[in-house]
Amino acid sequence: MKIFKFGGASVKDAESIKNVSMVLQSQGFEKCLLVISAIGKTTNELEKVVALYFEKDNYQAEIEKIKQKHIGIAEGLFPDGHAVFAEINLFFDDIDSFLRRNKSPNYNFVYDQVVSCGEMISTKILSEYLNEIQFTNQWLDARDYIKTDNSYREGMVDWTKTEEFISRLNKEICYVTQGFIGSDDNNFTVTLGREGSDYSAAIFAYCLNAEAMTIWKDVPGVMTGDPRKFKDVSLLSNISYEEAIEMAYYGASVIHPKTLQPLQQKSIPFYVKSFMDPTRPGTKVGASEKNQSEEVYILKENQTLFKISTRDFSFIAEDHMSLIFGYLSKYKIKVSLMQNSAISLALCLEDKFGTADELNDELQKIFKTEIVKNVSLFTVRNAKIENIDQFYQEKSVLLEQISKNTLQIVTQ
Repeated sequence: MKIFKFGGASVKDAESIKNVSMVLQSQGFEKCLLVISAIGKTTNELEKVVALYFEKDNYQAEIEKIKQKHIGIAEGLFPDGHAVFAEINLFFDDIDSFLRRNKSPNYNFVYDQVVSCGEMISTKILSEYLNEIQFTNQWLDARDYIKTDNSYREGMVDWTKTEEFISRLNKEICYVTQGFIGSDDNNFTVTLGREGSDYSAAIFAYCLNAEAMTIWKDVPGVMTGDPRKFKDVSLLSNISYEEAIEMAYYGASVIHPKTLQPLQQKSIPFYVKSFMDPTRPGTKVGASEKNQSEEVYILKENQTLFKISTRDFSFIAEDHMSLIFGYLSKYKIKVSLMQNSAISLALCLEDKFGTADELNDELQKIFKTEIVKNVSLFTVRNAKIENIDQFYQEKSVLLEQISKNTLQIVTQ
């Protein structure tokens, strides 16, 4: 089977959804599984619904606004009275009904039950449209196949159960399913982390022993830098799994960090192509003699710099490190860069859940801490060390690290 993943930008309106069918026509629509994100900025809009709900504000008006947007898109695809309109209404009624009945104070739990509806609705619209134009497919609820623990907003996949369920699928037909979501043992929805649809596609690819996986983006492929942030970037036509994993780890937004491991384990080729020009080759990630090691620029914004030191000038020892990383795990904060000296530890952190202040309160009971928020982490992979001075121009550097031709600078 072939696995195709289409992100929010590729299904943002009726014309974009029609374009998906053109992409599929160019690639051949047989024995494939499509993994689809929420339409456009729907995830952000549903996040606002959750925030308004907890603020006891008028979240119903926001739900209605999102519903009308989806109905408007459907009106550009289907005749009046089509069954899809009732489906759309039902999904939004379910969101409102859940929030009215909900008794859980757990923000992350409520978040997952609400925000996941974006993918449910987008896939229903796309699946129905493809069937309407004779691209026969079956709609799947990904939550019946991807099983996780109950770590809401950052679900850990139960690979044994997931592989068991997905392997039952008929590999001779086509499916449309959701990215980003799975379910726990109680069948509550669990999301796989922001931008987790690529990971969903890789899970299906792994469990189905797919021939290949392609992610369709609004860029020509994997570039040497985000063209919105860097000048003179170029397309990488071939890169290794290892290079792609390093780029994803350092923050290259075109690839989700968890995506590559399942593909590498089964040597499944991974392509990044443009849905605006599907005939172009894009980027191939996998084993190849053509793999490139070009200088690559990555900017990770909205980071938090922590400087932690002992109060009595004693060494930062192993027990201190163990304690600090225990707190990082507790508050679900990810380390983007670390550097330690005898009496201090500097950490550039990704505070995805907004818990940095709580972490600081814990650490200050034992350590001296300094925090600098809203810093950026600039990484150059395969840096030409002889040209390194150019990267410091017009930057206020708070922390720097060079290792094996990788330069990293924390700037304000």
